[in-house]
Amino acid sequence: MMSATPVQSAALADLRVRIDQLDAQLIALLNERARVAEAVGALKRREGSPLFRPDRVAQVIAKMQAANAGPLKDRHIAAVWREIMSACLALEAPLTVAVLGPQGTFCEQAAIEYFGSAVDLAYCNSFDEVFHATASGTAQFGVVGVENSTEGAVARTLDLLRATPAHIVGEVSLVVRHNLLTQAKALTDIEAVLAHPQALMQCNGWLSEHLPRAERRAVSSNAEGARLAATNPAWAALASERAAAQFALPVAARAIQDQALNRTRFAVICLPQTLPLPAATGRDRTSLVVAVPNKAGSLYDLLAPLKAHDVSMSRLESRPAKSGQWEYYFYIDIAGHPAEPRVARALAALEAQCAFYKVLGTYAQGHDV
Repeated sequence: MMSATPVQSAALADLRVRIDQLDAQLIALLNERARVAEAVGALKRREGSPLFRPDRVAQVIAKMQAANAGPLKDRHIAAVWREIMSACLALEAPLTVAVLGPQGTFCEQAAIEYFGSAVDLAYCNSFDEVFHATASGTAQFGVVGVENSTEGAVARTLDLLRATPAHIVGEVSLVVRHNLLTQAKALTDIEAVLAHPQALMQCNGWLSEHLPRAERRAVSSNAEGARLAATNPAWAALASERAAAQFALPVAARAIQDQALNRTRFAVICLPQTLPLPAATGRDRTSLVVAVPNKAGSLYDLLAPLKAHDVSMSRLESRPAKSGQWEYYFYIDIAGHPAEPRVARALAALEAQCAFYKVLGTYAQGHDV
């Protein structure tokens, strides 16, 4: 290997000195920003205003991206500023966010993408527990899976959104790559594959081809499957690389989901008193659950106001009302914010058609991660 010339070494040394100088300036500025954030937090507590505002985070990041002259890319700016604001918020008022556990779940990853890594995460055994922690005040916010691009809606989440007081204030769309994690020396040594039911369905084709004799065992989360697989070399898990590192499991096969562009949409939830309806951003989504009288044309009547007021619908799901009468709740996502006059008019006309009507949340449409 050729050694650097003295000229090259001197030039590199000068550049490193300059980087050290810039780092010293950055750390001084970051601490100055943190002190201002502490003052903001004290003022918010006195006024009783929300300590975390996702619209404010989005505004700051957008402003920094608009001022960015490169060479950093906008996504780099977003990642850096999200972490800066997360650290400052932790000084203003530490946040606890409930997620599906244990460590290493995609739900955990979604929470970090949304809130930054400075938040405190409370790991729960199920989405029911996430909702309970959020509703009881144990956690200020929760993150739950809502739908998957391969397998559709997460039915339990839909039921809980309808039945609990928590509402949606944000979302994250996450690329989900399932990896086969195991201590087994060969695929033929695997007796059982452990994962969340959604993950097992998303990898159905690969498992049928490569592990046709292995038992498919549903567990509370993919990370829980990884934790269990770490205790038995005849078991495997479908989980993230984060879980592989967390439980020191080798990756036997990567990205084995049947659909290459497999995504899961996660909702950020909280009580209305923690964070009321976020302000309009211009790229908002409103989620509803409704029920209509069981009569001819009722579904058509339900959707007609959306067309009449030029409001776009991006999702329509049905769930049994469990009344024994073949009645259903309809879950609807529309583009827009209730503060927009046309959206307000559409929602008022839609509500007039409903036997049951509940706004599940209004929030900025999430960025893809």
